[in-house]
Amino acid sequence: MDTLTPPTKWSHLSFFADHLPAINSALEADGRNILPPHGQVFAALDSCGPEGIRVVILGQDPYPTPGHAHGLSFSVAPEVRPLPRSLNNIYKEMVSDLGAAPLTGDLRFWAEQGVLLLNTVLTVPAGEANGHAKLGWQSLAEQVLHEVSKRPTAFVLWGKQAQALARHISEPKTGGAHLLIESAHPSPLSARRGFFGSRPFSRINTWLADQGQPQIDWTDT
Repeated sequence: MDTLTPPTKWSHLSFFADHLPAINSALEADGRNILPPHGQVFAALDSCGPEGIRVVILGQDPYPTPGHAHGLSFSVAPEVRPLPRSLNNIYKEMVSDLGAAPLTGDLRFWAEQGVLLLNTVLTVPAGEANGHAKLGWQSLAEQVLHEVSKRPTAFVLWGKQAQALARHISEPKTGGAHLLIESAHPSPLSARRGFFGSRPFSRINTWLADQGQPQIDWTDT
């Protein structure tokens, strides 16, 4: 993989000086097919600057199937069928919560509305889920959470891996309070243990309305 360069809107984070060089070296030495493609590794951060983020949804690592991951957690390229099982469960909950779901798995229109879809690990070898879990990517997610939490924000932490990062969410400096939604992960292994029925999408929109902000169009309808 070619050398990764910091996304402009986030280049002030110390991660890019302290950790990215070692990650770049590891990726360059890794002979496997690395996903997502080079230009999409920082797609989530490229799509949302710190000041524009209203919602953060943390994922784990990119989909390991070539052609699926494009740099935003849970999202897939619009032509992908069938949907990954976790995303399919997210859509089932959305239908239950809101009565509709998007027609494809491409969630980039969420990002355009200020929803940061961030994985805690940003690369994966094809076919090897969690294959880059020890590269050091998690430090970036920790710093992003700290940066974003300067302003009241809705944080969605699905599953224990995401919830372990809650300690990096600090109190807003501008007054107000965050919305913190924690539940089981939408994976088929855990979705029935608290994800289904959690109604995260309507809860976020109610909170945004209370803040005097526009609600998120989750379904693109």
